[in-house]
Order: sequence, then structure tokens, then C-alpha cells
Amino acid sequence: MRLIELSLPDGDRVQQVLKATLKTEPLDYRLTEPDDRGRRLLRLLFKTGDGQKAIDAISAILDEEADWQLVVIPIEASLPKIPEDTDARQERRTLALREELFEDISRGAKFNSDFILLTALSTIVAVFGMAADNVAVVIGAMVIAPLLGPILAFSFASALGDLALMGKSARTAIAGLSIGLALSFAIGFALPLDLSADELTSRTVVGLDSPTLALAAGAAAALSIAAGLPSALVGVMVAVALLPPAAAAGLYAGAGYWQLAARALLLLFINVVSVNLAALLVYFLKGVRPRTWLERRAAKRSVYVNGAVWAVLIIALTLIALHFASQPAIGLP
Repeated sequence: MRLIELSLPDGDRVQQVLKATLKTEPLDYRLTEPDDRGRRLLRLLFKTGDGQKAIDAISAILDEEADWQLVVIPIEASLPKIPEDTDARQERRTLALREELFEDISRGAKFNSDFILLTALSTIVAVFGMAADNVAVVIGAMVIAPLLGPILAFSFASALGDLALMGKSARTAIAGLSIGLALSFAIGFALPLDLSADELTSRTVVGLDSPTLALAAGAAAALSIAAGLPSALVGVMVAVALLPPAAAAGLYAGAGYWQLAARALLLLFINVVSVNLAALLVYFLKGVRPRTWLERRAAKRSVYVNGAVWAVLIIALTLIALHFASQPAIGLP
């Protein structure tokens, strides 16, 4: 459940807001009397996913006002027990609040010292885990790596047509991948690691299964976020595997095996493009939209442009992958 709490000055807007929000059928509501500052508090209780229309109605009425504040508070439990919904209403409740999604996803697009440190540490873990052929360590590196966050943020921003978030998440994703590639390159150049381990060579094998797996994992990631189920993201991080091919590409390049590095880099590009395309489609189909008509028109154009670009790229990368798959396997000297 969610408690939507609105603080606003007393006046004509109060009844207008109350009337509009009651049309959205909250489970319960309370409007307080004006306090000593002349402010009133409106509390609206909704089941998770039901409050978006109320938030949009409030935003539309108070959009040009400055002195108001809305917060969304998750409710862990309540008594007495709230009756179960009908199947039709339950079916409609499949999307978390847009504002909650934006806050959660935009945090993953932040480029700061924590992001740099996590990327560097996960790269080191991935490099030595793959060189030691230790699957458990490689899985740990996938979970530690924060690279999925900015990529999902870019797709979410594309669905909303939010150019600022698109730019921010793109810069963070590029920086993160660059850190992984540069650090693994330095390790491959400086240390005589065993580069014939299966965990490393498997990152140079590309085929039709590569984009298929990445598309499915990207769709699962976006769906888990849109439905408010972040616990599923741990499995998605392992399935997408963005860091291992980046680390393998840098490691092989640092050791001078450029053909193997190119294959690992191709797998990385396929994963990134596939996740972006699948996540964008899921956000669009789940109804992630801006509030106003003008913003929706811009968002629709953004979805079409980004979707077309990602689709062309995945087709091109798949054709290149099929070409590599038809070539003899490259071994280490």
C-alpha cells in the first residue's frame, strides 16, 4: 500500500484537489483543518500501483502553484485487513508509481565515487575470477557491478522522453564500461594470467543465443522494476553479464590478443543494445508515460527513434555475430 500525503495552503484549491482525488477511489482519505500556519494536510491511502491518477490530478491542479509538497510513503501493514480486489482491478495494478520509478531508477544513473569504486572492484573480481575459472567469483562480480543501473535508466528516460536523464545515464554507463575496459587492459598488460580458462574463452563465443538471452534478461529487468519487484534484479544482473565480457575484452587486448578482444567486445555490445531495446519496449508496453499531452508526444517520438536505432544496431550486431560463429575458433598460441 501507499500513503500519499499532500501539504498545501488553505484556499479554493483544497476542495478542487479533494474532489479530483476522490474520483480516483482511494481506500481511505483524511483532510485536516488548517493549522496555525494556514496549511492543510490531505492523506490518501491506495493499494500499491493505484495512486498514479491521484498524483497526476494533484499535479495538474497545483502545477503553477509553488507552496505545496507531495510525498509518497510505503505502508508495511494496516488493520483491519483490506478486502481483496476483483480480478479486473488487480489486473490494472501492474505498474509502480511513475514518481517512485523515477526516483529509484535515477539513483542508478549517478556517477560518483561509490560507482567508480564498485566498478573498479567488480572488474578486479571478474578478471581474477575468470582467469582462475571460478564461476562463483564471476557471479559475485556480476552482482557487485553497478553497470545495469545506468543502462536501465537510459531506457526509462527514453520512454519518458527525458533528455536530461538520458544524457546523465549515458555518460554514467559509458564511464563505467570505460573503467572496466581500462582496468582489465592494465591487468592483462601487466600480469601473466592464464587466458585459456573456460570462463574467459566463453566470453569470446557469440551466436544467435547471445542477443536472445540479453533481450530476455533486459525485459525481465525492466519488468521487475516496473512492477516494483527489485528483488528479481539480482538474477537479472547475473543473466545479463555486462561486466565479464568487458573485462575479458580488456584483458585480451592488454595481453595482445586483439581478435579475442574484438569477439568479447562484440558480446558486450550485443548485451548492452539488447538490454536497452528490451527494457524500452517493456516500459512502453507497461504504460510508462509522462503526465501532460505535450510531454507524451515528445516521449512517443523518443520511443520510436530510440527503438529504431536499437533495432538496427541489434540486427547489425547479430549479423556480425553470425559471421564470427561461422569462422574457425581462435585459440591461444
